[in-house]
Amino acid sequence: MRVEIWSDIACPWCYVGKARFEKALAAFPHRDQVEVVHRSFELDPGRAKGDTVDVLTMLTKKYGMSQAQAQAGEDNLGSQAAAEGLAYRTRDRDHGSTFDMHRLLHFAKEQGRQDELLQILYRANFAEERSVYSEGDERLVELAVEAGLDGDATREVLADPDRYADEVRADGREAAELGANGVPFFVLDRTYGVSGAQPAEVFTQALTQAWGDRPVLKPVGGAADTDGAQACGPDGCAVPQ
Repeated sequence: MRVEIWSDIACPWCYVGKARFEKALAAFPHRDQVEVVHRSFELDPGRAKGDTVDVLTMLTKKYGMSQAQAQAGEDNLGSQAAAEGLAYRTRDRDHGSTFDMHRLLHFAKEQGRQDELLQILYRANFAEERSVYSEGDERLVELAVEAGLDGDATREVLADPDRYADEVRADGREAAELGANGVPFFVLDRTYGVSGAQPAEVFTQALTQAWGDRPVLKPVGGAADTDGAQACGPDGCAVPQ
């Protein structure tokens, strides 16, 4: 079974939702047969690289709330994150473009390190003092190397703004086609969708239902024909007698 997760590194509920989903997946009996694929979704696609602003200012402008309301929301998110065992700085975080980070996540997927890089980017954005937006490409290279990626190859990706750009934008278009207007957005076997950072119990229910509703192949021909057909398996190939 495949689970696709649309998310953005700047999205605190994606950070929390990932932890809740993984809690449900860890307890799922068929977890070893579940493939998880992370897909890109930019919450602020028009923001230029290097255009950073503190989170509270961004929230007041985007949602028309007061500074006190924005800070209360951050404090609530800090409590929600802590309940999942996640560190979360409720003060002095900044916000900026995540486009290059999404490009690196597609690069990391090719190297089999996508989930590792995503978790490191979340941690750096929400829990660490150093910015993932204002310190330049070398900060992202440092985090990519921590995730197991080659530093020079990462620099090459960052130096070419067209590398993986089409893949990032294609993910965004596909999310819209599936009806997602926010993240996190979880799609199970292209049959069930879960929107938002739901409790782990909801993800458990979704995994169980999606697994149970998988189509079962029906063999053509009688049992005798199936048993007697020549085929190859783990123990080798049948040899005609």
